Amino acid sequence: MKKAITILCLLITTSLLAQNFQGKAIYKTSRKMDFKIGGQEGSTMSDERKAQMNTMMMKQFQKTFTLTFDKSSSIYKEEKKLKAPATMPSNGFNVMVMGSGGGNDVVYKNTKENRFVNKTEIMGKLFLIKDKLPKYDWKLTDETKNIGVYTCYKATYTRQEERTSMNVDDGKVTEKKEKVDVVTTAWYTPTIAVSIGPGNFTGLPGLILEIKEGNQTIICSEIVLNPTDKIKIEEPKKGKVVSQKQYEKIMDKKTKEMMENFKSRRDSKGHSMQIRIGG
Repeated sequence: MKKAITILCLLITTSLLAQNFQGKAIYKTSRKMDFKIGGQEGSTMSDERKAQMNTMMMKQFQKTFTLTFDKSSSIYKEEKKLKAPATMPSNGFNVMVMGSGGGNDVVYKNTKENRFVNKTEIMGKLFLIKDKLPKYDWKLTDETKNIGVYTCYKATYTRQEERTSMNVDDGKVTEKKEKVDVVTTAWYTPTIAVSIGPGNFTGLPGLILEIKEGNQTIICSEIVLNPTDKIKIEEPKKGKVVSQKQYEKIMDKKTKEMMENFKSRRDSKGHSMQIRIGG
């Protein structure tokens, strides 16, 4: 009888721990850049200056994010940091990444309800992207490696996407579209049995600790399970509600507007510039 009571107590305790399970993971992001400048300014710019601009671009993607999660929901957001005073470079060229959200991005995921909400900002306007979670056709492998104290397994996913590049040369804007295969490699640990990861990544039998997608790398640097202070996972509410496809159309329009404005500024100075970013 005592043995039966003990087993029952253990089952109840395990069930309660599962229901109250929470965690926090810190991720660092980085991106390799291939930054090329053509036209008149590219031919007259020193190698040192080009290297400085390449460094500026890379720093735009060196960020720290916090993922707070329970068994079925999570919040992924950038850690806010003090901004350096804005200064205009000597050549008048400044770096801005469209769709970066300025540190205000918040991604809420609910795997139980198969949906996500992404609060993001474009040029001072808040949007709430509400849609179903992306479906990843992960291919699981037996390959392993350690990330910290956790044994992680490799999974890959390949998708095709259309990329658009825009060039400004002698006041003329040209647009090029091409389809490319993008391979995503994930490393997840079954030790933490939640189907959650950074950004919108889900669908693996364990917490995703590392993602490599194209030139971008996201890697976990710290994990705290069942922290003393209870975590609040709240869905963002402020912003204009749009679907993922609607948001992509808005981004495309804003990018073209930015390129046109850039073209007008270069025309007034009689210069030309061609910028290509990516691999």
